[in-house]
Amino acid sequence: MMPDATKTPILYVVGAGPGDPELITMKAYKVLQQADVVLYDNLANKELLNLTKADCEKIYVGKHPYGEYTPQERIHELIQEKAFSKGTVVRLKGGDPYIFGRGFEEVLFAREHGIQTHYIPGITSMQATGFEDIPLTHRSISEGVWALTGTKKDGSISDDLRLAMQSNSTVVIYMGVKKAAAIADTYTQAGRGDTPVAVVQHASLPHRKTATGYIKNLPDLIAQHHITHPALIVIGGVVALDKEL
Repeated sequence: MMPDATKTPILYVVGAGPGDPELITMKAYKVLQQADVVLYDNLANKELLNLTKADCEKIYVGKHPYGEYTPQERIHELIQEKAFSKGTVVRLKGGDPYIFGRGFEEVLFAREHGIQTHYIPGITSMQATGFEDIPLTHRSISEGVWALTGTKKDGSISDDLRLAMQSNSTVVIYMGVKKAAAIADTYTQAGRGDTPVAVVQHASLPHRKTATGYIKNLPDLIAQHHITHPALIVIGGVVALDKEL
């Protein structure tokens, strides 16, 4: 499609939150109503697409963990193509786009190609553990939060995990289900196998699943409760505040 000179090319990188469509911001709500094109991923609740105007073009660009995905290069191409031909593009991403979401890569690409950019934060999935009575911090129990990726670009566990487990803070691991055995071994070998752990899938949604226990038993917990990715792993004393393990 040819560029439309009457349209200002704009990209909004928008956080769709942890799943419940009512957990988006008012700003995101309003921008979705104005969008000419929405590029959405598999973690964004599809109900949010109902907020768009009738002629809004909706394009799925999902990335299923460890499965089929839309290459990042293709997403960049669509951002450029649609912004110049249609005008306002909303890149709707699950959770918060700047927390393991590659949202800033898309912002930088857009800026390099003369597209106005705006960022709208979303509630990241680790904040939704509160629905399971798991606060991220708690006085005298947790002094902070480490948010880590379970799998780096080369497929290995983040080296920061060994640093995080020595702290008095809650450790939250995104995209770590496939690395459950390695995570459990890391804690067990350091003499911390009895650290409380929770695995939460689909936090904030009616069909959510949660398993709690000790980090040494993490792979068994995941298997017994039939938890799959994407899911969060939360490690630390905050897990046991309101539960009998």
